[in-house]
Amino acid sequence: MPVRGVRGATSVPADTREGILDATRELLREVLRANKIEKFDDIVSIVFTTTPDLVATFPAEAARELGMHLVPLLCASEIAVPGRLPRCVRLLMHLNTETHPKDIVHVYLREAKALRPDIHSAQ
Repeated sequence: MPVRGVRGATSVPADTREGILDATRELLREVLRANKIEKFDDIVSIVFTTTPDLVATFPAEAARELGMHLVPLLCASEIAVPGRLPRCVRLLMHLNTETHPKDIVHVYLREAKALRPDIHSAQ
């Protein structure tokens, strides 16, 4: 079965543990819903990144709270590019799926919609 990548991003109102977890849970739920992912066994791994201004917790904690206990998760910091969207959580989910790449739904929520104005599929 092919492995496909699903991208997503969201913004967080403030650098707090609950703010990061709430935004990440919302993003994960929408990625799962939009791509009809019903079994976590289909998820190969997820890489989360945050902008350098988010340090209160790891976004991967939200995935664990949703039950992704066997999915390999990794958190990293984004490059600090001046003038870019602050307080942003991004994800790259690797997925075992027969879904054609053109049918993968990439999800951008909240202020992160501005990162990919060309993508309107899940907004």
